[in-house]
Amino acid sequence: MKILYGVQGTGNGHISRARAMADAFSNLPHVEVKFLFSGRPASEYFDMDVFGEYEVRRGLTFVSEAGKVSMLKTALNNSLVSFVREVREQDVSGYDLVVSDFEPVSAHAARRQGVPTVSVSHQSAFAFDVPKQGQSLLDKLIMHYFAPTETKIGLHWYHFNQPILPPIIDLKMVEPTKNGTILTYLPFENLEEVVRVLQHFPQRFICFHPSCQEARMDENVDIRPLSKTVFHQALANCNGVIANGGFELPSEALLLGKKLLLKPLNGQFEQQSNVSTLDTLGLASTMESLDVGTIREWLDLSESSRVKYPSVATELAAWLGKGDLSTFPALRESLWSQVSFPEHVTDLLSDFWPQKTRKRAMFSMRLPSQANKSLRQH
Repeated sequence: MKILYGVQGTGNGHISRARAMADAFSNLPHVEVKFLFSGRPASEYFDMDVFGEYEVRRGLTFVSEAGKVSMLKTALNNSLVSFVREVREQDVSGYDLVVSDFEPVSAHAARRQGVPTVSVSHQSAFAFDVPKQGQSLLDKLIMHYFAPTETKIGLHWYHFNQPILPPIIDLKMVEPTKNGTILTYLPFENLEEVVRVLQHFPQRFICFHPSCQEARMDENVDIRPLSKTVFHQALANCNGVIANGGFELPSEALLLGKKLLLKPLNGQFEQQSNVSTLDTLGLASTMESLDVGTIREWLDLSESSRVKYPSVATELAAWLGKGDLSTFPALRESLWSQVSFPEHVTDLLSDFWPQKTRKRAMFSMRLPSQANKSLRQH
């Protein structure tokens, strides 16, 4: 079984998921996987050893400025001529399957050459009936045409009775501790502005930012360059996380039981939807701007409960390696049956159940058989 696995490189969340998948595929000797990344210059990828001899393409990307997506700079930074050339030159004929995590070159090349395709991404969840916030017609068109595939598998914090799996989390099973620090990861905000805001508080903040080239202390703020290993150590040991509204970091924080304060990227409906969903489910606090008052209130909150997610990458890689996409309902049922949520979200989650199932059972946070059967009917 030969698989080309395309990964959107604009954000680190896609790459983090891909690392977990690469680890899982490494235990399947009958599956040969080549990873392809696009969306950032080759020199800006880091901690990529797990992918072996991977490929890099320019692809298409989104440009952010001052905490929001800049459509003008996004348009100026992308070349459709270059993208079309990459799609035409990308030979995928030797692969049995192309998997895309919102990566456009591999997806369009496979579509052009008639190779089976499946998307496994958080973006794919928005093709289904899930909570959405601020989605425009342009957003819908991007989600539909950016990286088109024959089969879509969404990733989300809850299934919403749709073809969705739990998050793929690249986190070795370490036992979390709490050393009083607050991890801050706001890559789309101005670093100096973030530091100025954090200096209003007595807590020690560990602030990771792509513009930091060398670790330094600025009063109570420990500023660090991006590093997978150091980041995960800080995440495991912190008391809470301040971040934008991506998908992967909040997933990791929920698994480790870290409280969340999220600021969605303005003009990015996916992040706005993520933050709104976690707020609705009682799993995160939110802020629209870097607000000192909101941060102070959040710092005084009690700690968050943990969400238990299974090793999705292990089961998903094995399923992809078998090449039989028709068995997806069984995979979905198996994975969601292993998920458990904190008690305080029980009633909130039950609102998303089919009415018939809701009447029969209270949601114990371990998906009951009735709910699993209802999933298979979609």
